Amino acid sequence: MKKSLSILMLVIASFSFTACSLDDDNTNFKYVNLEVISAEVPEAFEFGEKYTIFVTYASPNTCTYFEGFDIHKHQLTEREVYPIGTELTGSNDCQESTEEVEVSFDFEVIYKEDYLFKFWTGQNSDGEDQYIEIAVPVNE
Repeated sequence: MKKSLSILMLVIASFSFTACSLDDDNTNFKYVNLEVISAEVPEAFEFGEKYTIFVTYASPNTCTYFEGFDIHKHQLTEREVYPIGTELTGSNDCQESTEEVEVSFDFEVIYKEDYLFKFWTGQNSDGEDQYIEIAVPVNE
């Protein structure tokens, strides 16, 4: 009985070591910033309310998928917004894309001061980040 149990445990253990090997798959990915084309925000916020902000980004290729947003807070009410994608690497099936994709995030107004949103649009020829800047006043 002990011998058959030991053999069963050995078989189960060998399956768990060979069933999922990351080395067998040549597909990897990297995170990339997605360039914003446009952003839709309300003309004004009401203090304490929640809003949906819409962002349209340029899909660079067919191997890049939207993952979410990276939002940096630099001042009390200043936000830099970066759509983030995962780009598959090691694939020869990627095609350039001209697709524009609309995504959104929810935003809660927690300060009574006006907000400044800076949506990342890419880098200029000198490697400096460029943004669409939209100021939104807050009503009390």
